[in-house]
Amino acid sequence: MMRALVLLALASPALAEPVVPVFTEETAVSGLATSFEGDWEYMVGGGVAAFDCSGDGKPELFLSGGAGTSALYLNRSPVGGALAFERTGALEMEAVLGAYPLDVDSDGEMDLVILRLGENRVMRGLGDCRFDPADWGFDGGDAWSTAFAAIWERGQDWPTLAIGNYVDRKEEAFPWGSCTDNWLHRPEGRGFAPPIPLTPSFCALSMIFTDWNRSGQWALRVSNDREYYKGGQEQMWHLEPGAAPRLYSEQEGWKRLRIWGMGIAAADVNRDGYQDYFLTSMADNKLQFLKDPASGLPDYADLAFKSGVTAHRPYTGGDFKPSTAWHPQFADVNNDGWLDLFVAKGNVAKMPDFAALDPNNLLLGRPDGTFVEAGDRAGVASMGIARGAQVVDLNLDGLLDLVVVNRWEPAQVWRQTGASGGNWVQVRLEQDGVNRDAIGAVVEIRRGEVVERHEVVSGGGHASGGMGWLHFGLGAETAAEMRVIWPDGGAGDWLELPEGTFQILRPDGEPMGWAPG
Repeated sequence: MMRALVLLALASPALAEPVVPVFTEETAVSGLATSFEGDWEYMVGGGVAAFDCSGDGKPELFLSGGAGTSALYLNRSPVGGALAFERTGALEMEAVLGAYPLDVDSDGEMDLVILRLGENRVMRGLGDCRFDPADWGFDGGDAWSTAFAAIWERGQDWPTLAIGNYVDRKEEAFPWGSCTDNWLHRPEGRGFAPPIPLTPSFCALSMIFTDWNRSGQWALRVSNDREYYKGGQEQMWHLEPGAAPRLYSEQEGWKRLRIWGMGIAAADVNRDGYQDYFLTSMADNKLQFLKDPASGLPDYADLAFKSGVTAHRPYTGGDFKPSTAWHPQFADVNNDGWLDLFVAKGNVAKMPDFAALDPNNLLLGRPDGTFVEAGDRAGVASMGIARGAQVVDLNLDGLLDLVVVNRWEPAQVWRQTGASGGNWVQVRLEQDGVNRDAIGAVVEIRRGEVVERHEVVSGGGHASGGMGWLHFGLGAETAAEMRVIWPDGGAGDWLELPEGTFQILRPDGEPMGWAPG
């Protein structure tokens, strides 16, 4: 891992500052008008889901409303133009904490897993942004659900769903009582078996399936918020076909880590071919790299300080108390070919020991593996009490935009309007049969002599998920060298995809170019 960072540094003797993207806030004219409301039961959560349910390629937005009402907004933005959304009246319900799009039944219509205070719901997509409650034997429970991830286990026609739960609502000490079990919903027939409790659980706020060691066997990482006095820590679960889930142990190399875990983002940041993980917390964010892949041990080094991504306190606004970080997301926001990192920030409520003015971070990646803060210069340093977010191309112009859910205030949306640092390509994966969107695939992009690997997942972040176009910045390159390792392990051919295009990739054919409209 360190060797990979050194190589990157040697390749860039004259380190130029990254191009700062320009964002224009368009909340007031966008049509978005949903706030994440509520008191104690809604101090966590507050997510947004971005996915195309209209069939035009542009992502719709589903915003959680907490004690208020959730809302689905159709994307009416012209290509490359101002952001515009229309509220549909669909999927309006109370007590929504977050949501993740997933084609659960593999019928080609996107479904939506909705996390709630109370019964979780899986809504079946019917096309044209219409939804009905799914009849798949899914037990939504009656918990305080705050995290989600999904994967198709080997040989299964239906996905395995992991649900992370927070404090036990039935305890007398609620809301500061004991954590309650997370659940693993494995498939059974055309639906789901009763959930398996993941014991012990420590108030999960984010989870993600990941093939951390490139073995082909995915594991479940869980980021936890509470109960260190009861042994609480960050967790990773073995998930072997036909076997009960079991925790990675210290004997297997898993090191105890205790943070106020709130969100996970995964990407191949240092381009060594393995996933790296950014973990948000309260004033103690982590950036983890696998120390020695050859050892086979899940032993990670934290290089947040050396990489410049501690993001532990506000960088503007005059409030220097510790920060509270929620949704993290890696994306090449300025299209220069290096991953950047967005972090949504906001006080839990009015915690006096933490910053009240806590701007979101936009950390721009540089070739030497370090990052530089640009949130204020880019125009996204909002002081709203942020929670969930999505970094996504809302108007299909190749420039990533930003939507953030705020507590007690309307969600905000920014359009990227200029200063791109390079070219781009966007791809979407399709396969026949089960798992139409190829969750569990790996997209490899060759950049010179190194290959950068990106896992295609459903989960992570903080109560917020997206499904659709996968965006890759190319810098000065006029084409992307790319291939897909499909969920069955089959590797596709290396492809040359021209910059500035949208491409649909399938395991059994040539790339299919697509254009908006």
